[in-house]
Amino acid sequence: MASPLRRVFWLLGAAVCVFAFFVWTSGLGWYGDVLHAGVPRALPLPGAAVEAREARIAMAAEAVGVEGPKQILFGDLHVHSSFSLDAFQLTMPIAGGEGTHPVADACDFARHCARLDFWSINDHANSLTPRKWRETVEAMQQCDALGRSAERPDLVSFLGWEWTQMGSSPTNHFGHKNVILRELDDASIPTRPIAAAPPPGVPSAFSTGRGGPLLLGAAALLLERGQSLATFMAELSDREPCPLGVPVRDLSPECLEEVRTPGELFAKLDDWGVPSLVIPHGTAWGMYTPPGSGWAKQLTAENHDPTRQRLIEVYSGHGNSEEARPWAAVDIGRDGTRGCPEPRPEYLPACWRAGEIIRARCAEAGAAPAECENRAAEARQAFVDADRNAGPWTVPGAEPDDWLDAGQCRDCFQSAFNYRPRSSVQSILALVNEESPGAGDRFRFGFIASSDGHTARPGTGYKEVLRREFTDARLGEIGRSALVDAYARPAAVEAERFDDAAAVPSVALFEAERAGSFFLTGGLAAVHAEGRSREAIWDALERRETYGTSGPRILLWFDLVNGGGTGDEVRPMGSEVVMSTTPAFRVRAVGSF
Repeated sequence: MASPLRRVFWLLGAAVCVFAFFVWTSGLGWYGDVLHAGVPRALPLPGAAVEAREARIAMAAEAVGVEGPKQILFGDLHVHSSFSLDAFQLTMPIAGGEGTHPVADACDFARHCARLDFWSINDHANSLTPRKWRETVEAMQQCDALGRSAERPDLVSFLGWEWTQMGSSPTNHFGHKNVILRELDDASIPTRPIAAAPPPGVPSAFSTGRGGPLLLGAAALLLERGQSLATFMAELSDREPCPLGVPVRDLSPECLEEVRTPGELFAKLDDWGVPSLVIPHGTAWGMYTPPGSGWAKQLTAENHDPTRQRLIEVYSGHGNSEEARPWAAVDIGRDGTRGCPEPRPEYLPACWRAGEIIRARCAEAGAAPAECENRAAEARQAFVDADRNAGPWTVPGAEPDDWLDAGQCRDCFQSAFNYRPRSSVQSILALVNEESPGAGDRFRFGFIASSDGHTARPGTGYKEVLRREFTDARLGEIGRSALVDAYARPAAVEAERFDDAAAVPSVALFEAERAGSFFLTGGLAAVHAEGRSREAIWDALERRETYGTSGPRILLWFDLVNGGGTGDEVRPMGSEVVMSTTPAFRVRAVGSF
């Protein structure tokens, strides 16, 4: 007969096994809710409402002397639902979230809240499992079918995804690009979206490894909505990479298709052979762009496809990426050595501020000024030597407000956080590849703006309200909770070297609290289209007869009036003209309604 003590040990052992089993299966996603794309419910706008909108724009055009104008239509070509991992995390109560926002919500919001003419869904391809992609396709087809007719719909819906590439250094960073598909019929839709693979040596942010179920299960017990997060992550990790060198139509529908460079992305799209546009965005956004990054490596026959890369997103909820400036976040010599630039009245380098934080601590500790200057110099160098935006990690114990406005462009219009002027749109357009004459010697981009919102609310810039709901400002709360507190270290009078860049997230959530102060409601894409149909809008996008606004529905006509050299040939925005005379432009604008 077993002794009472042995019986207690057996019971405790059984309880531990049951608990371990529960934690493990929680990490496998057994108990959480599965998020679905949903079904759009809102009815289409009445024809009279659409006609009234068109009539107001036509009257405004006539008032400023525009003859026979095309229709100006407004849209948002950069929208995330809770199918994106970062968007899902923003919905969690621990981040102040209000619940999930499926694809169907985005459709209804675009139609009746923002009252857009067109929009696209662009969830991160890495987050789109085969089930989620199939449901996204169905929801977008349903959204588009709610329109009154193919020739005159109230809302045109485009299917797409985001190719979310984030390099660990300037040499392997290419940035984010949205892929937009022209058609919505099943035959014109790829079986799977094409995701961005991490650079060599950098682990995937979506891989949980062998211990993943245990870690996810533990998180599920600690976090609100943790079971659903575990379910979300378990579905992501249950995928195998597609084999290389296999035609896209021969690959398994269940595998994860990843490529490392824009050239590989274009090759995959060529393999599919479906009409598509690839729109770079957030080029100057320093929260994921390593200091010193530039676009010269993309102006090559391999990494630029001028037939697809015809537009660039200048402005979004992450701020303005348009303006070039003469300063940089880091000085990189021809031999690759790095240095910290000195501050200017219009710019405080974050590396310089790192040195000042350490200098102040050193002085407070009573060290000699010469010693404090040496420590400040070491701190500046440690900051610039840290790849993958890991600079702030080299200053132990630093709080967000210690950094002041370091990294910001002080004289730019609503600039992106930690601004990277060498990757600004103006800098990109100034690049020349003298070894590739013709179509490949320059980038020839038309401009758009969009929201890049993560709460399935397209066109949020239509009204400057509800900052915590309409922007990604709450990302700061996630970053603060998940990283700053978790990696809190006592303040030190010396900086730390940080050479293990692979241990740092690609998006520098360490600075999410500061970045949250700079997130905006987002912009709008405008097109001059021959009509309201899918074909008319797509043709305008391909013609680059587009512009972007920071949210208001500003009407703009920007024409070259001597495009033929004779003074009487008018060319609209987006045209390509070779001239030997001084160009003359006619610009007319009407403030938003």
